[in-house]
Order: sequence, then structure tokens, then C-alpha cells
Amino acid sequence: MDYIQMLRHQVGHQPLILTAASVMIHDKEGRILLQHRTDTNNWGLPGGFMEPGETIEETAKREIKEETGLTIDTLIFFHVFSGKKFYFEYPNGDKVYNVIVSFTAPEPEGNIIKNEESYELVYFTLDELPKNIIPTTRRMLDFYLEKKNSTNS
Repeated sequence: MDYIQMLRHQVGHQPLILTAASVMIHDKEGRILLQHRTDTNNWGLPGGFMEPGETIEETAKREIKEETGLTIDTLIFFHVFSGKKFYFEYPNGDKVYNVIVSFTAPEPEGNIIKNEESYELVYFTLDELPKNIIPTTRRMLDFYLEKKNSTNS
């Protein structure tokens, strides 16, 4: 039984505060990799929850490898997202207040290989994102675009 399953066994669907890592992976054309997730049936950034004893960088690299098959050597810290806007309720009723440490990463090594957590993995331009994005991912991408546009001005 993994850490979150153990917690859920104790508290049911009650809100948990969980630390997660997400990674905005860019390809050579500057597109960002999104994952069509099986747990929510929405698009999101690859990443996931920290396990006990991991650093947040280890979490990011592990989750990317598990969810995409890609290997990331370089992580560039972007931002920490938290608060009421990063509350999420999963379709199964689990409630989470996310603390998401977000990184960017240049083009990774390897080939994309999806696992049971993904329907598909696709690179998107920032102006052609899919409509059904997880609200927390939408907020992170909006913030990323805002920062990117302010530095290009």
C-alpha cells in the first residue's frame, strides 16, 4: 500500500494537504507536453505526489519517468503553487489541497511511452491547448504564460 492509499484508508475522502511536483517539458519547437490523465479524464502537466523520504527533484524525475518514459537530467525551478485555487476534488471524491512545486525542463532524453495513468501524451503550443484541462494545470499554465509574456515585453 503506497503512502497516499494508506492516508486515504485512515481519512477517507477528507481533504489532505499533499506536496506534488509538476514539470513543464518543452520540445525543440517550444511546445509543452501534456498528459491526458486516466484518473480525471482531463489534460494535465506530468507530475505527481511526493513519497516519504524523497526530495522534490527526485519526485519530479520519478514521476516523469513513470508517466512518460522520458528521462530528465535538468530541472529548472519555476514556482510553488498552493492555496484555495489549488484545491482539487478527484472524480472518486478524494479531496486535496495541492502544494505543487513546478519546474521547467528542456527537451528530455528517450521516447515517450505512456503507462496506465495516461490515455495519451501530446506536445501542445501554448495558444492551442486542449479545452478539458485540469483547473490547477490551467492556472499554472496561465501563470507561466503571464511570466513568459512579461519577460518578452
